[in-house]
Amino acid sequence: MNINEAAKAAKAASVHLSAVESKIKDKALAEIAKELKDRIKDIEKANAADLSRSKEENLAEPLLKRLKFDSAKVLDVVAGIESLRKLEEPVGKTLSTTALDDDLLLYKVSCPIGVIGVIFESRPDALVQISTLCLKSGNSVILKGGSEAKETNRILWEIIKTASNRAGIPDGWVQIIETREDVGGMLKLDDYIDLIIPRGSNDFVKYIMENSNIPVMGHADGICHCYVDDKADIDMAVRIVTDSKTQYVAVCNATETLLVNEKVASRFLPALKESLEAKSVEIVGDERVREIIDVGTATEEDWKTEYLDYKLAIKMVDSLDEAIVHINKYGSGHTDAIVTSDKNKVETFMNLVDSGNVFWNCSTRFSDGFRYGFGAEVGISTNKIHARGPVGLDGLLIYKYKMIGNGNIVDDYETGKKTYKHTKLNKEFKL
Repeated sequence: MNINEAAKAAKAASVHLSAVESKIKDKALAEIAKELKDRIKDIEKANAADLSRSKEENLAEPLLKRLKFDSAKVLDVVAGIESLRKLEEPVGKTLSTTALDDDLLLYKVSCPIGVIGVIFESRPDALVQISTLCLKSGNSVILKGGSEAKETNRILWEIIKTASNRAGIPDGWVQIIETREDVGGMLKLDDYIDLIIPRGSNDFVKYIMENSNIPVMGHADGICHCYVDDKADIDMAVRIVTDSKTQYVAVCNATETLLVNEKVASRFLPALKESLEAKSVEIVGDERVREIIDVGTATEEDWKTEYLDYKLAIKMVDSLDEAIVHINKYGSGHTDAIVTSDKNKVETFMNLVDSGNVFWNCSTRFSDGFRYGFGAEVGISTNKIHARGPVGLDGLLIYKYKMIGNGNIVDDYETGKKTYKHTKLNKEFKL
């Protein structure tokens, strides 16, 4: 099926999917989870073929780590599906109710966006998370994964398609495309596709935005920061920074740059170096950092780099204000954390750092839809649109206004026979 046919099928399915009952969607999610567990060996076989080919093609080590999809990762995504099933039905929720008059009620009600095109990197788990989130939120989805994961993506798509159709979900709701030509074609299909979510480099996201009339929810680099303040608990700071950098390095919420207040640097940096070197992390630092610990030299380019690997850049700063200026200049608006005991500084940091996620005394690795309780995430939005940060169900919904009248006409209000009341009500939409 070419991209035009896939988009048309997805659009047709989206109309019916938007009205599918919650129990059918949840049944489909259960079927998908069961099928994934039952076919773990088939999935691992397909993934092994992808890994073997990608190693021969000298795929970068961070991408190989993302590509690996073994039984443990299958069970992780199954757990995510089970968590998603437990969430309340997101479609058809009354967001607000206004009585324009006693017999004229206006409801704001959540509804699916429609057809979502998602272009993502080599992580096969992203395909499962994206598909199941779209299903729960009533959206059709067109998936374009990295070519390095094509065998794994194919089998996952087949499992999701077959299991969901068996449960009563309209055929055509989940589509997969595999070529760059298809991506180019997708960008032109604004009659069928309502939103594109690209996950990749800044240049790639900009390319998508500049070459399509379709709205784009961008997720580019994850240049995340930790700032260790002079009021930080040293042991706590070491634990948080180590986890933020090393818990899993090949992900967008891993810390890439550490900012250290000069008043605490001499006590903190040696302890951190010992902790990070135990995890085989390469450290580079500015001139003042290198006066305290023996590490490589950081350049201007390091402040702009998402390593996705065991490497950390460290800069010494004189104040909270300097840290905030650095983060807002070099960060990607993803996730940034402060470690301190000073609540006034926390408030300043959280208000002035221009990121979708701002944390106090905790690891940047918590920036994740599953950890937030969203069930999973379709991506991290670094845009300032209706969805920011981890995009779960809420980010895949829009709303429509439903008005219920009783023969009401505008002329009565324009001529003064009646007047608007505009009273806010706590009332669910119901016919």
